[in-house]
Amino acid sequence: MPRMPNKSDEQKDAEAKVESFKDKLGPFVVAADATRMAMVFTDARQPGNPIIFANDSFLSLTGYTREEVLGESFNFLMAHAADAEALAKIEAEFQGKSDGGSEIRYRRKDGSEFWAALFISPVRSEDGDIVQYFASFVDLTALKEEQAHSRELIDELNHRVKNTLATVQSIVWQAFRTAPDAKAIQGAIEARLVALSRSHDLLNSKNWKSAGLLDLLNDALEPFVDGRAERIMITGENIGFPPQAALALSVAFNELATNAVKYGALSNDSGSILIEWMINPTAEGRRVNLHWLEKDGPLVIPPSRKGFGSRVIEHGLTDELGGTVHLDYQPSGLICTMSIPAPEGSANG
Repeated sequence: MPRMPNKSDEQKDAEAKVESFKDKLGPFVVAADATRMAMVFTDARQPGNPIIFANDSFLSLTGYTREEVLGESFNFLMAHAADAEALAKIEAEFQGKSDGGSEIRYRRKDGSEFWAALFISPVRSEDGDIVQYFASFVDLTALKEEQAHSRELIDELNHRVKNTLATVQSIVWQAFRTAPDAKAIQGAIEARLVALSRSHDLLNSKNWKSAGLLDLLNDALEPFVDGRAERIMITGENIGFPPQAALALSVAFNELATNAVKYGALSNDSGSILIEWMINPTAEGRRVNLHWLEKDGPLVIPPSRKGFGSRVIEHGLTDELGGTVHLDYQPSGLICTMSIPAPEGSANG
């Protein structure tokens, strides 16, 4: 009874073919073996185009040894063996019907996947018959990662732009609704856009990850503190808020600071502001409770109707953050109380 060939016999046959192959093509195979591009040769006369030569770059790319590769079907590396679209692309490469290579997803020995651009060319005998195929692989891993990163950046940019445009729309709408004339409308819009620009600069410095509550307050107050710094006391941890919340808070703080300079505690020489906050557990979850307390300024007279600033504050904190805000116009000074959802990961108060 004849002995059935085992893997060792097949391996020896494959290795013998490789040696014969090297002898026939000589310098070309040596060059292919030395190049940094991953390359293989296959036997075109056998089903499945078994691999008869693989250079060191191919072995480095895939993680296999030469002994594990030789004799294997050309498609043994495919990440998804039943991927009809990929199989069709590979077949088009073998038939010379591909336009400039095909992108195929492959799997390394360790199970990790990678993309490669596949280029296949026939090797013909003196009679013109195709006896081997020469295949090269261009590793696209870095390119695919860069493309994915670029898509993430574009998605994030689109998200930022939409949020910014929504904020600008709200500012413009509130200005036209409450400002008495065109000049007041222009001034209201310009002042708020400058404040919005400052908050964007702050977020840019933080790579648009988050902005601290203390940083947001200092940034909003900076244009108004000249000669007044000692009259402003701030107490609280620098809780980090995500970009959308940070923008809404920045606009609100700018409104409060503007009001304090025009009409409130910073409009005379004796007024002061205390700003403090802490995180408290509630039935609705953990919330940041912030108090803005003014005193010793001019006598406060409650407005007869909601002005531009109060509408901007309420819209930003209520509609965008799911928070609440209460403006209490005490005769001794404005008291603003904010309650907003605490950002994830913030410490307990």
